[in-house]
Amino acid sequence: MRKTLFVINPNSSQSVTDGIDAAMAPLRHDGAPEIRCVTLADGPPGVQTQHDVDDAALRVARFAREHRHEACGFVTACFSDPGLQALREIDGVLSFGISECAALTALTLGQNFGVVAILAGSIPRHLRTWNAMGIGGRLAGEVAIGRGVTDLADHHATLDAMIRAGERLRDEHGAHVLIMGCAGMAPYRARLQEACALPVVEPVQAAVSMALGRIQLGW
Repeated sequence: MRKTLFVINPNSSQSVTDGIDAAMAPLRHDGAPEIRCVTLADGPPGVQTQHDVDDAALRVARFAREHRHEACGFVTACFSDPGLQALREIDGVLSFGISECAALTALTLGQNFGVVAILAGSIPRHLRTWNAMGIGGRLAGEVAIGRGVTDLADHHATLDAMIRAGERLRDEHGAHVLIMGCAGMAPYRARLQEACALPVVEPVQAAVSMALGRIQLGW
């Protein structure tokens, strides 16, 4: 039986899930696990505060427990990786967080990385993650675009803000690689990369790529 790699959007925004799903197109192949992007409809419109993260962790873990028998793996598609450690306590399935995978991918593309964050309040959470991973010294910097998750649907304004943030990370902070610091930014990777002339890591693509490789290799 073909099992499923679940990509869990812990906020209630279907438009965010749709953008993530579209970004999975290059990773879908015959014979590979099904990649199913799901929305947790009872979540907040956006996971933007520590309270949101803590609440989302419980929802993600509950979803994983309910679907563990049909899953070969879970990807937590929120840049704060809510519930990741709880998912890793579930035997028999792989679990990945998009911020962790994005950073690890970025480190293979350049000496240091910069993060395009959504809100300034998100940055301290990100810094705790990088320091816990032991890679704080490889962070060039983070710049927030000042737009919440629901605001990302305004394509023109969001892309303009992301390009300006990316240029600041490149020119002022010396970033060699950019990471998009929210799963809701998925539709903008190619245009941000072209505008800033730097490699840009879309975190859900990074996590799903790692998951598929692990599954194929039987690790």
